[in-house]
Amino acid sequence: MTLRDEVAQLVFIPFHGESPNSQTREYRKFVRLIHEERVGGLILVNWSNGRVVQKAEPYALAAFLNRMQRMAKVPLMVGGDFERGASMRVNGTTVFPHAMAFGAAGDPALTRYEGEVTAREARALGVHWVYYPVADVNNNPDNPIINIRSFGENPEAVAAHVKAFIEGAHADKREFVLTSAKHFPGHGDTATDTHLSLAVITADRARLDRVELVPFRAAIDAGVDSIMTAHVAVPALAPPDLPATLSPAILTGLLRQDMGFKGLVVTDALEMASIVKTFGSGEAAVRALEAGADALLMPADPEAAIRAVVTAVEKGRLTRARIQESAVKLLAAKEKVGLARQRFVDLDAIGDIVDAPEANERAQQIADRAVTLVRNGDNLLPLTAPEQACYVTMAESRYSTEGQIFAQELHKRAPHAAVAALDASLSRGDLDDALRKLPACASYVVAAFASVSAYRGSVALAGELPGVVETLAATGKPLALVSLGNPYLLRGFPTVTAYLATFSTVPPSEIAAVKALVGEIDIRGRLPVSIPGLAAYGEGIQLRATHAPAPPVTASSASPAEATGEARQ
Repeated sequence: MTLRDEVAQLVFIPFHGESPNSQTREYRKFVRLIHEERVGGLILVNWSNGRVVQKAEPYALAAFLNRMQRMAKVPLMVGGDFERGASMRVNGTTVFPHAMAFGAAGDPALTRYEGEVTAREARALGVHWVYYPVADVNNNPDNPIINIRSFGENPEAVAAHVKAFIEGAHADKREFVLTSAKHFPGHGDTATDTHLSLAVITADRARLDRVELVPFRAAIDAGVDSIMTAHVAVPALAPPDLPATLSPAILTGLLRQDMGFKGLVVTDALEMASIVKTFGSGEAAVRALEAGADALLMPADPEAAIRAVVTAVEKGRLTRARIQESAVKLLAAKEKVGLARQRFVDLDAIGDIVDAPEANERAQQIADRAVTLVRNGDNLLPLTAPEQACYVTMAESRYSTEGQIFAQELHKRAPHAAVAALDASLSRGDLDDALRKLPACASYVVAAFASVSAYRGSVALAGELPGVVETLAATGKPLALVSLGNPYLLRGFPTVTAYLATFSTVPPSEIAAVKALVGEIDIRGRLPVSIPGLAAYGEGIQLRATHAPAPPVTASSASPAEATGEARQ
């Protein structure tokens, strides 16, 4: 390889999974970067037009990857943020809930199972490197970007789930995936979205050892293949304005030398504002390699990044040996996942592997197990007369399908129940009109969706929706608030009668919420985080089911696709 080829092998570029026409500008971009520049790999991200998020379709994704592999001189490594299984990026795959739901369920064996299924489906689709598990300890209730992506706030519990996922993903020695613990040295105690600006971890080294670093040590002990960096500053370890991604003291001094990690170090997306606003594509790439990174993920300008690194070597800022060290590690990883033997996806096999009924049934059981009852004033839940309550769903976007599964499942059990479907785009006047159309109600149930999304900067209810909850609470009638996502919503509405948390926005969690409301399932989840001033870690009111369950229902490719704006978290 030439120097430029070696540098290009360190660069991973984004793609959306569709198969563009070969005459389009988009396709020619891939030809240039893969065939001519010879980048080392791809990362699958969702496509968004600012309103609707679209995921890849399995066969289109696999067909595109086969086309790209044919034009690549060196087989491409393909990665993806499969944080709740492949369903985070690909339709028609097993829909697992978010990590915090696993934390609430409290059984690492369930997380190990998710690892097994994620690896199996990823490999069937042509993805070899899963950027998961999230090893962040979410001990800051105001964190706008980690939140339910974390297993919780207890370092040892997070470590147990991190270890379990890695073991599951590595269980099949023939079709395993590379795993990646993220975001080093910890992104849980921040209140800033690093897609927007640089976050700062103010903890000292002793606290880092006691909290943030515990899951990463567990990941290393479990044989994690890679560790992804965080675009956060840690003044206790490095200059206060320098992201960990670009810090030799953190990536080499702490991770390599102190913690003994020998695997791959991959940057978080270098296109994020916390990097490019200060350093630009070229300088960021050079600094990341100086710091100790091996793989450069999503530079804003891949060609500029390659040129800058080549120039840095030619001018003596980086050595050729340093580039070759990372290039050899990445080539060895490609060999490890079998790319030298088989780089192409077997299209005929996809249908027999992804979206398996057994896996979807287990995913639904996990969502059921996660449901946590934090408050139950007047023994409001389970509802004794579901048809006498009025239900309000609160979606995060007018284009979202959030709440549709909830309403469908509710009407299977209470056909005449009144449901008002609201979203954050509605004006206060429109919201009040919708409430006035509800019939007389014995009680209210609000199913509020609040998910983590890049570039939003908050996980609170958006728009005028908080006012609706306050209006319903002021009626004096019993009000049950169901949080589908952010478990800290109770802080904004401390007077609600009952509070139920699912820790995820996915369709199986909507189904689980309805089951819990009507008493079809045991409620046995426990809080994997504390809600300051309102509920302690580990709390959860345990209730036995009171009604026979409806016929089994799972949420898979037949369910409406999520549309929550998470093109890259």
